Amino acid sequence: MTARLLLIDDDARLTAMLGDYLRGAGLSVEAAASLGEGRARIAAQSFDAVVLDLMLPDGDGLDLCRELRTDPRTRQLPLLMLTARAEPLDRVLGLELGADDYLPKPFEPRELLARIKALLRRAAPASGGDDVLRFGRLEIDLGARVARLDDKACDLTSHQFDLLVVLAQSPGRVLSRDQIMDSLKGHPLDAFDRSIDVHVSRIRALIEDNPKQPRRVLTVRGAGYVFAKKQDDDAPGS
Repeated sequence: MTARLLLIDDDARLTAMLGDYLRGAGLSVEAAASLGEGRARIAAQSFDAVVLDLMLPDGDGLDLCRELRTDPRTRQLPLLMLTARAEPLDRVLGLELGADDYLPKPFEPRELLARIKALLRRAAPASGGDDVLRFGRLEIDLGARVARLDDKACDLTSHQFDLLVVLAQSPGRVLSRDQIMDSLKGHPLDAFDRSIDVHVSRIRALIEDNPKQPRRVLTVRGAGYVFAKKQDDDAPGS
């Protein structure tokens, strides 16, 4: 089935060029020139991914990002931000709000296509949908692509879920940022790209609800991250 992409950007020349390029790569592409038009299309149709510019004539793309992540219908919708803003803070804020990836302008269409395909792969249902990883109160359902704490679903984005799976499938093993990015089959890690740190912070906020308990995802300074096993992980019923 052809993946359906919504491109929200007010640069008509850019969207026309990208639309032709992405359609040539086998994607179905629709374009919206404003936040209002983008909202209307998302409300009326179903998309497999959204590419969202931050600077739009009727507002900030970060506002729409926030809305999509608070709506149960679009919470898991893969979202890539485009930004011409030079400040890393804008990109970090977008990731904290739930964007799965970002791409600064100007960019190569081939890189955008590669990142879109990576997001679509991550969002695709896993084969063998009965696999569940269990760690005490936390369970990670690979088939349903959902993590639950005490049977309550954690509000993770598709990218954050995959990052959690990479860590949880190697409990007790320190994984560097390069190893994590390679496992996710994402874009090469830039030395100044702290997006993994942002996503890990969000994951912690959702799966570690008791600050008095040891952390589940630990930072190993200068090395990376490790998914820690706890004493209750092997308890009966866990």
